[in-house]
Amino acid sequence: MIKKLLKKLAFAVLLVLLLAQFFGPPKNEGDLASVEHFLMDTNPPEDVKAILKNNCFDCHSDYTRYPWYNNITPVNYWLNDHVVDGKKHFNASKWNEYSDKKKDHKLEELAEEVEEKEMPLPSYTWTHKDADLSQDQIAAIEEWVKVARIKYVFLKEAE
Repeated sequence: MIKKLLKKLAFAVLLVLLLAQFFGPPKNEGDLASVEHFLMDTNPPEDVKAILKNNCFDCHSDYTRYPWYNNITPVNYWLNDHVVDGKKHFNASKWNEYSDKKKDHKLEELAEEVEEKEMPLPSYTWTHKDADLSQDQIAAIEEWVKVARIKYVFLKEAE
């Protein structure tokens, strides 16, 4: 009796998982050009620009490079949750919508999160080994943020 019930339950779960493959969250498929204003405004050196493109913009812009496993439900919902949450905290594609005060604050947070190794998320670095930042890369980001923030601190004080 219990064996039959378990078989039916397993079949039902399998059926639900199979049907779920036809549904998924909307993809974050904007254009990478949407970060150009951020890049022009903050002027990162080439090495930092590469770090941002490879490690940050997937979750912090309107454009995500999806891995093959994003086509598997429920993994696609988990990834979508990371992207939605990342964009909620900082979205480089919306940089021109931020006030100077907010830009300064976002850059300060960016440097802190990277310095404390909170970003990129461990779940991101598990699948993107090159996203595990070295001390030299962290130092380059910190230096870039220091220089980029000067403008916003000045503008913030002028308000």
